[in-house]
Amino acid sequence: MKQFIYILLALILSMSCSTTQEKETPEATETSLEPQVSNYQLFETKNLWTFLRLDTRNGKITQVHFTLDSKGYRGEQVLSKKPLVTSDEEKAGRFTLYPTQNMYTFILLDKISGHTYQVQWALNEEERFVIPIRK
Repeated sequence: MKQFIYILLALILSMSCSTTQEKETPEATETSLEPQVSNYQLFETKNLWTFLRLDTRNGKITQVHFTLDSKGYRGEQVLSKKPLVTSDEEKAGRFTLYPTQNMYTFILLDKISGHTYQVQWALNEEERFVIPIRK
């Protein structure tokens, strides 16, 4: 009878050890993964039909227009062609946009250098711009 109890205890102990090992492996894998940062991000405007697409690596921005009507405009318009950093300074997640009270104006922040830019989107090309905000 004692021999049966020892065997039963050994089985229970070995089962609990193997269960613990199985649980530890996935947790270790999950914690070792770094969160992915997107190269591109969409920002809502207060205009129902317009989003801003930001290249988070270099600060380039396009206006993205969509429509539900086949006669409406659907497409992208360049807001800023020129990257704000050199290609060797690019890093995913470096730039982000913040809305302001003005529906056409956003603040672009370079999270590495701290530089800020006024971003003005518009339907008319001559009214669109990205300009530095001086310190």
